[in-house]
Amino acid sequence: MAEFTLPANSIVKKGKTFEAPAGAKNVRNFLVYRYDATTGDNPSIDTYQIDTDACGPMILDALIKIKSEVDSTLSFRRSCREGICGSCAMNIDGSNTLACTMAIEDVEGDIKIHPLPHQPVVKDLVSDLDNFYRQYAAVEPWMQSNSKPVGGRERLQSKEDREKLDGLYECIMCACCSTSCPSYWWNSDKYLGPAALLAAYRWIVDSRDEQTDERLDALDDPFKLYRCHTIMNCATVCPKGLNPAKAIADTKKMLVQKNL
Repeated sequence: MAEFTLPANSIVKKGKTFEAPAGAKNVRNFLVYRYDATTGDNPSIDTYQIDTDACGPMILDALIKIKSEVDSTLSFRRSCREGICGSCAMNIDGSNTLACTMAIEDVEGDIKIHPLPHQPVVKDLVSDLDNFYRQYAAVEPWMQSNSKPVGGRERLQSKEDREKLDGLYECIMCACCSTSCPSYWWNSDKYLGPAALLAAYRWIVDSRDEQTDERLDALDDPFKLYRCHTIMNCATVCPKGLNPAKAIADTKKMLVQKNL
């Protein structure tokens, strides 16, 4: 992973203020974290006064307006704008969420926007998620089977077995859950984190996968799985309403039963 670290003894300072156009009536202050790893300068908070009467309803709309009309140097990720891709995950008003699904009117007072916490920052609201994606890949999130499907066709699954995957497969890999987890902050080099463990459990309970025991053995480690202390931040912030903590707890139960 590339090293994007804050300067020694860095202090987040007050940055520039971009005032709203004259005559704007419905003005909101957007306080946005600014940092460029290539310069070595301290991070700052720039204030953008945006006329929300001339802006879409979502936080992402405001950020696009800022970049398009006010300050083209602002960097952030975005793609689908429909809460599906997870690209625009960031910390808004102190909580991890998607900028495309967070309405401006749902935030009171000044709107504070930061990158996902406790991750190296590449630039402004863009975090380096290389480690996060490596951990996801480490759980081998694909079907593994040594046998061929009956009749050489698709692998059939009962309605009951299919329902076991509900609340697991919908993860959009936005990283809101993992970057809100204190255990992940402290041990992200060893603890796989809520998102990766949710993905692991999704395949552990899939009736079509034939590597259940091997998947459980791979997680039987003091750090990979057992650093979860059920703080529940992951379930609180998930924009899809998923519960990684429950999946982790169920994985622990399966390991206990397997090792009896």
